[in-house]
Amino acid sequence: MEKLFITGIGTDVGKTLVSAILTEALQADYWKPVQAGLEPTTDAATVRSLVRNPVSKFWPERYQLQLPASPHAAAAAEGLELRATDFQLPATDNHLIVEGAGGLLVPLAPGLLIADLAQQFQLEVVVVSRNYLGSINHTLLTLEALQARGLRIRGLVFNGEPTPATEDFISAHTNVPLMPRLRQETEVSAAVVSEYAATFRAWFGL
Repeated sequence: MEKLFITGIGTDVGKTLVSAILTEALQADYWKPVQAGLEPTTDAATVRSLVRNPVSKFWPERYQLQLPASPHAAAAAEGLELRATDFQLPATDNHLIVEGAGGLLVPLAPGLLIADLAQQFQLEVVVVSRNYLGSINHTLLTLEALQARGLRIRGLVFNGEPTPATEDFISAHTNVPLMPRLRQETEVSAAVVSEYAATFRAWFGL
């Protein structure tokens, strides 16, 4: 069974879209442990709206926090302190997609980072990268942080307009598996997700 943790090199790089594609491709269950910011919608609700298969189960977030901010700040605003012991993987026999919040080293609480959850669960990690000035640095730092923690990188997804100079350098420097790339989509729909899902199924050999 594939049990994958989806992280990004920062915020708004396409983690939720990749999570939806992988959920559809594998007919996997989906779980977002911490949602910070509930308007206009949650990531789980977005993924649910983009997935068509009848198999996937959507597990409730452990924490839904009102403030659209770093989870440690959003939790503090509600008088909460998140702890590693608060989180247990859903008890499923299906494939599982776990979507992180922001980047790998986003804080959940003092001494607790998103990376600590991936390490606690011992999940393989999918990294989503989007090109912008500084993205090479952010991508390499994310990959090195994962490797330093002994976490296996299942694959790297490039999202957005192709930038060969950036992507070729990252690929050559890191030698991590490359998953299918995503184009710059003007509109994301269930049909778009279904199209990508077919490509990802082939990548997994399904």
